[in-house]
Amino acid sequence: MGFTGREPPFFFMKPADAILVVPEGATGELPYPSRTSDLHHEIELVAAIGKVGRNIAAADAHSHVYGYAIGLDMTRRDLQGEAKKLGRPWEVGKGFDHSGPIGPIHPAGATGHYTKGAISLEVNGAPRQKSDLSLLIWSIAETIEHLSTLFELQPGDLIYTGTPEGVAAVVKGDLLVGKVEGLGELRVRVV
Repeated sequence: MGFTGREPPFFFMKPADAILVVPEGATGELPYPSRTSDLHHEIELVAAIGKVGRNIAAADAHSHVYGYAIGLDMTRRDLQGEAKKLGRPWEVGKGFDHSGPIGPIHPAGATGHYTKGAISLEVNGAPRQKSDLSLLIWSIAETIEHLSTLFELQPGDLIYTGTPEGVAAVVKGDLLVGKVEGLGELRVRVV
């Protein structure tokens, strides 16, 4: 998203009603949100926390992860841009209803912990985002370490871990198909 190097990571939160659970093999329906004309997709690996923790060392971070899922961080980019210009919080651009579609959570015991693996997103069959998790600026363990110095992590917390280049707008009718190696695919249609 235009950042270079390893500036300190930053975070934003989404409310519980931002989560849109899409069962394996189903196509979720994401209502096009109000007050925007610039809805963007961001494919991400999601780490689901399974154990309480604060000030977690990166070396211990994986022991706090229950499992992993494919997620989309949907953004009302125009509203986010307005907030950024004014130095305001991003929640109106990031935290709207159904802005965090997520596929099934796969236990880490079955998948292992992710330090690499293909991640991609197609929109209407055309490639939009494609990369490898090894290229995350901050690893999952480092992200958990840093985040746990700011908040006590709780079972059920979902950490969307960052997106590769290729973020772009979607419109009503678009079919988004996200994939992370070993986790299957997440299918969402904008309605």
